[in-house]
Amino acid sequence: MRAAVLYEPHRPLQVRELEQEPPKAGEVLVRMGAAGLCASDHHFMVGTAKMPLPLVLGHEAGGTVVETGEGVTTVRPGDRCILSFVPNCGHCRVCRSGKPQLCETHQAAPTLQFDGTLRLHDGEQGIHQMHKMGAFSDYAVMPQQSCYPIPSEVPMPVAALIGCCVTTGVGSVINNPEARVGMTVAVFGCGGVGLNVIQGARLLNASKIIAVDILDHKLEFSYRFGATDVINAREVDAVEAIRELTGGGVDLAFDSFGSPQVMSDAVKAVRKGGAGVMIGLGPLGESAPVDMVDFIRNQKSLLGAYYGMASPHETFGKLVDLYLKGRIDVDGLITREYALDEINEGFDALASGEDGRGVIVYPN
Repeated sequence: MRAAVLYEPHRPLQVRELEQEPPKAGEVLVRMGAAGLCASDHHFMVGTAKMPLPLVLGHEAGGTVVETGEGVTTVRPGDRCILSFVPNCGHCRVCRSGKPQLCETHQAAPTLQFDGTLRLHDGEQGIHQMHKMGAFSDYAVMPQQSCYPIPSEVPMPVAALIGCCVTTGVGSVINNPEARVGMTVAVFGCGGVGLNVIQGARLLNASKIIAVDILDHKLEFSYRFGATDVINAREVDAVEAIRELTGGGVDLAFDSFGSPQVMSDAVKAVRKGGAGVMIGLGPLGESAPVDMVDFIRNQKSLLGAYYGMASPHETFGKLVDLYLKGRIDVDGLITREYALDEINEGFDALASGEDGRGVIVYPN
């Protein structure tokens, strides 16, 4: 099989022929249909996040099961699936407490299969798979828990985006305990996740959805997904502009970008009793400064939101239903398609700030 491998940061991904072991107990072999190009992958490429190398990146994907290992009961060959980048074990403390998106067993070794071994090799060298998946590959072995079967009406590029940015963005709103119908919302960062936060706010009939970015074309693009107002943070003070638009601040402010300054601004931009929500991953070791007096006297909250704040499979089901009913726009997020050999070109487009999402589409 072929895969795009990261051998070291700050170097292009290399598309290589690799040796693929068959699935073992509890595992499946999936033929990839599509894989989204996400900023989380790019963090590893530029060294602001780390996993063991060499590594096949890619965690936002859809594919078809072609082979199952011993004991697999949840899917069968031919099933078309959204692929979850947190294949929860079901047995650790957080899984048992109802937060499988935070599975401790998976997080302890996210590039190894659950038996602690690898399935990919480049000659004598073992190759790691991002989140036990490594979606930038023709085929991949992964745990059966990664797979959520979907109907044939859902195209593979749509399945791929539901696998990460749609679930992360929409889920952080509809699964958020602080969200209310008719609330006011600010969304900092209008990339793939931010656009889906906007869609989630629209689903809850938010009265005002303020998109914040530094690129006018991305702000203009955000109107398609439900933004009611836009602010270019390069031209004005975003916090002051949000306060002016809302008479004091929003109910919820989302940082979908991931930086100390943006997170600090998100907390400043919420009203008394409001909440800032951190979705975007910042560089390793970074911390966000928070005005402690403002935070306490105005009884603000700061929430972390990972993978939609709930079971990915439960959120997948809701999103597939919403997509098929035309209540969320996933097709419109896809603005660029690439072959696997063009993957570095795709990440260059992501880094330059182009609208929407780029997707690797694999031949049938």
